[in-house]
Amino acid sequence: MKAVVFDTDDRFTLADIDEPVPAAGQVAIRVEYAGIQYGDVLVRSGHFPVPRPFVPGFEAAGRVVAVGEGVDAGRVGQRVTALTSAGAYAEVVVAPDLLAFDAGGVDPRTAAGFGWVTPTAYDLINTVGRVRPGDSVLVHAAAGGVGTLAAQFAKAAGAARIVGVVGGTAQAEYATRFGYDLLLTREEFPGALADERFDVILDPIGGPTRLANLERLAPHGRLAIYGNIATFEPVEINTNDLLMSGKSALTYNSNLLSQTHPQRLADSATRALRLLADQTVRVDVTAEYEMADLDTAIQRLANGDTHGKSIVRIA
Repeated sequence: MKAVVFDTDDRFTLADIDEPVPAAGQVAIRVEYAGIQYGDVLVRSGHFPVPRPFVPGFEAAGRVVAVGEGVDAGRVGQRVTALTSAGAYAEVVVAPDLLAFDAGGVDPRTAAGFGWVTPTAYDLINTVGRVRPGDSVLVHAAAGGVGTLAAQFAKAAGAARIVGVVGGTAQAEYATRFGYDLLLTREEFPGALADERFDVILDPIGGPTRLANLERLAPHGRLAIYGNIATFEPVEINTNDLLMSGKSALTYNSNLLSQTHPQRLADSATRALRLLADQTVRVDVTAEYEMADLDTAIQRLANGDTHGKSIVRIA
């Protein structure tokens, strides 16, 4: 089968490799589309060390073609969207049965765009941030895959005000489609907010922005941390200050959750997929690439030149 391989030369190349066979508890999926996500950037940069050669890709949409021991054979032929640990940029990928979700209610491109971003956005709003009716929410990287969905999930949860922060004016114009009440550029944050405070802030940025976010939390506010786009340099948080104001700093790692409590991730993904199918929320696929163009696609994501969700056509 054809696959994209990341090799010792730090390059993505098309290659012919053997098809994987599902082990116990797994399904094999013939991939139609694969989603691009920030984990691909981290693999390419070496932040996530992987054995070489390595077939990247963490999000797949297609049909189940085989099942491993212990998996219902009736799944063969089912259209699914799957969260994988690797291998989605290939004609066939294996995934845990638990993390391959029935996607019969959505089209294949949307199923590929669902990926890790949709359950992540769902959990950040509903599980980590615990957004309640009347809450105010601030979302960084508001034009990205998680950001565009987070605004929609926050609105569905009853948030009274949703503010987004984006890289520039073009991204701000794009993000207005997803229910934000106000959009700021990075240069305008936090000065343009005057004294406004928020009940929940979503932070994938890190560094000085993380400290600024803590200052912008209302009493009993929750800072949901789920990435370090700007820098991996740690920041110091005074827990005594948090205690006195009732503020919380919480983290979310969907990849870790898939390993430690996969059923929790599956439950959230299933609820999110239901909201996608009934059009309460939507995934906006804005770019489609061929397998040979994967390096360009990942570089655009790393540069911050993308918005919404990008996918790769496999078949």
